[in-house]
This record gives sequence, structure tokens and C-alpha cells, in this order.
Amino acid sequence: MSENPQSPKDLDEVILSDDKGNKEVYKILFTFDSEDYGKSYVFLYPKNAEDSDEIEVQAFSFTPDENGDVDAGELNPIEDEQEWDMVQEVLNTFTEDDEQGE
Repeated sequence: MSENPQSPKDLDEVILSDDKGNKEVYKILFTFDSEDYGKSYVFLYPKNAEDSDEIEVQAFSFTPDENGDVDAGELNPIEDEQEWDMVQEVLNTFTEDDEQGE
């Protein structure tokens, strides 16, 4: 999947295309940087699922643009198991904090 460029006002969304050319709008849940891996990461979820009880979140590493934003870089799959564990732990911490804030 690759990301399509967005205008600056749409930095909270990206459009992903699958290998068949189907496009879907995703909302950016949040981004973070890892000093251990020297990468930036983004968590996305389908915009059409934002009112659902269960949302499937996807994670990618990305190359930020000159403003540090997701909109101009390529999204890369996370293939290393230890790297994936770290990303999963960040998401778990985020969701636990979010649940405690309700």
C-alpha cells in the first residue's frame, strides 16, 4: 500500500490504495517516533469505521516530509517481530490511557 499526497488541511487523513487500485480513506489515530529503531510510525483506521464499536487499526512506519507529516512519505509495513512488539506496546498503552480517560 502506498499513500497518496494530501493537501495540508487533510493531514488527519490519508488515502491508501491496495494492489488492485481500490482506494480507501483512513484517519490518522496518532504518530510517534522511535529512537531505538530510528523510524516514525503511524496508526491508521478506516474512516468509514469511525462510528463502529470495534475499529481495526493498522500500523506502518513512514518517512516524514519536511514538516514531519505523514502526507508525503511512503508507508512501509512493519516486518520485524521485535519492532512489531514495540509498536503493539505503544498502541496498547495508548488505548489503556484512552479508556482510563473516559
